[in-house]
Amino acid sequence: MNRNVIICRLILENPAVTQREISQELMVSLGTANSLVKDCIEIELIAPGKMNESYELLPAGKALLNEHKVDGAVIIAAGFGSRFVPLTFETPKGLLEVFGERMIERQIRQLHESGIYDITIVVGYLKEKFEYLIDKYKVKLLYNPEYSKKNTLATIYHARELFKNRNMYLLSSDNWMRHNMYHSYEGGAWYSSSYMEGETSEWCFDYNKKGRILNVTVGGQDKWVMYGPVFFSKSFSDQFLPVLEAYYEIPGTEQFYWENVLMEMLSGETAKRLPEFSEAGREIELYINRRPADEVYEFENLEELRRFDIKYQHRSDNEALELVSKVFSVPESEITEIRCLKAGMTNKSFLFKIKDRHYICRIPGPGTELLINRQQEKAVYDALSQYDITEKVIYFNGETGYKIAEYYEGAHNANPNSLEEIERCMALVREFHKSGIEVSHTFDFQERIDFYENLCRKYGAIPFEDYSDVRSQMCELLNKLEKLGHKKVLSHLDTVVDNFLMLPNGTVRLIDWEYAGMCDPLVDISMCAIYSYYNEEETDRLIEIYLKRTPTTEERYTVYAYMALGGFLWSLWAIYKAFLGEEFGEYTIIMYRYAKTYYKKCMELPNI
Repeated sequence: MNRNVIICRLILENPAVTQREISQELMVSLGTANSLVKDCIEIELIAPGKMNESYELLPAGKALLNEHKVDGAVIIAAGFGSRFVPLTFETPKGLLEVFGERMIERQIRQLHESGIYDITIVVGYLKEKFEYLIDKYKVKLLYNPEYSKKNTLATIYHARELFKNRNMYLLSSDNWMRHNMYHSYEGGAWYSSSYMEGETSEWCFDYNKKGRILNVTVGGQDKWVMYGPVFFSKSFSDQFLPVLEAYYEIPGTEQFYWENVLMEMLSGETAKRLPEFSEAGREIELYINRRPADEVYEFENLEELRRFDIKYQHRSDNEALELVSKVFSVPESEITEIRCLKAGMTNKSFLFKIKDRHYICRIPGPGTELLINRQQEKAVYDALSQYDITEKVIYFNGETGYKIAEYYEGAHNANPNSLEEIERCMALVREFHKSGIEVSHTFDFQERIDFYENLCRKYGAIPFEDYSDVRSQMCELLNKLEKLGHKKVLSHLDTVVDNFLMLPNGTVRLIDWEYAGMCDPLVDISMCAIYSYYNEEETDRLIEIYLKRTPTTEERYTVYAYMALGGFLWSLWAIYKAFLGEEFGEYTIIMYRYAKTYYKKCMELPNI
């Protein structure tokens, strides 16, 4: 760290700065500050002013400052912010307000106050929400295409050109600084740090007497920890970015933070991974910037934000929390232990606690109003309400699709490889198939295939080369199934094992009846098979478990045909979702293969 730069900057800002103030800024003793000031005078960076209580910045000092002028800032704002659901279902974390001011806007304003106007925001999740900042603050936006798959190592990789040969702040959009800690000039690369008493799981610094960071460890006791903004000097970026670029190419680093690279450089691990950078850890210079207590805030979750800004205890302006508050007749402050559940393919959901019980709130995902008829779903839940088949629904809105249900403590999803659990799941399926429960709507494969096909064609071409041939095969299966004329019963249509809850008391619940309707009951066996990625042998065993006997040829044909049709339908569904920006990896191909494979198996069966 070039302390002379800081002294020159302090004098530029206030010629009457005292040596005590200099010592506080540099975090050195008064005697050391006095010695440093004398050194600056001797090398003609500064001179005593006409009055003994002031200093004058000399041309050499001005030239030194020009070398260390801050060129701009990069603000990371690409992530989802899962610990702030349901707020972040609607609003990126950095756009949440603290004391009536959005966190990212507070940082932009502080940068402007320090003369820094070249600001780029790296966006990803809900990127459109940040567009207004271009007009309001003249910022630039940089899209990170890997924001949903990789961590901040990839974020810095995509923004790396902004740092090369420049002095740049690196900020997180969701930080809140009580005081403006930015400057027009910086003396060297640093990482903001706060002191944590007692045990901490934060990333902790070891550093020498001059403040140079020597090591980073995860967890420690009574330590200065990584907390808040970072400053990349030109020289730091020259040393660090080539290593980061190399790490980006290494398999297994997808979930690395950029700080993981720094940690491995300092520990010597980089020399093992990348021998060409064996000296990188010894050369890298990054200094600790120890900040006073209560200056930098990194809110870990909504509970922390509530404690800091009491507005969030009473009114979050979030539709889901307002709904929960209304349904349970409690203030929002009594909705606690909020956390994001694994996002489904169609919906978003979060867990919360009121008094001594946990519940789940489901929020329909974007575009689902085209795919799901919520009134029909509600009709199914209403029809099943007197039976111990579904989850216990507390609230369901057939217009919006919002659903609140009890959370079953200690429950787990069914294991497709557990014969005992699959037998229990199939027993439940048999139960509602034979219950005589009816609803007024059906699930029509032909209609759904046509519907998804039209949606896909609105966005672009369907990518399968042999699509027209396979579609003709599906029509052949549909015609055959219609001729068989099987009786329709209430069917779930989404019997993925994740929708079966195995309760601690030995009972089973089947949740998420979004696609349910009157259909051939064997369709639920087919859907369970393809969702579990079963092969033919496993599928035949599943049929026998459900029927409790050896299936007839016609029953096998029916299950295979619906496996083919289900695979075809859900592959179209996945293509449509991909057009909307949601990717499900190899799911599309797996489902399409089921369509082709089980059509052939139907053709191999004896005539029925």
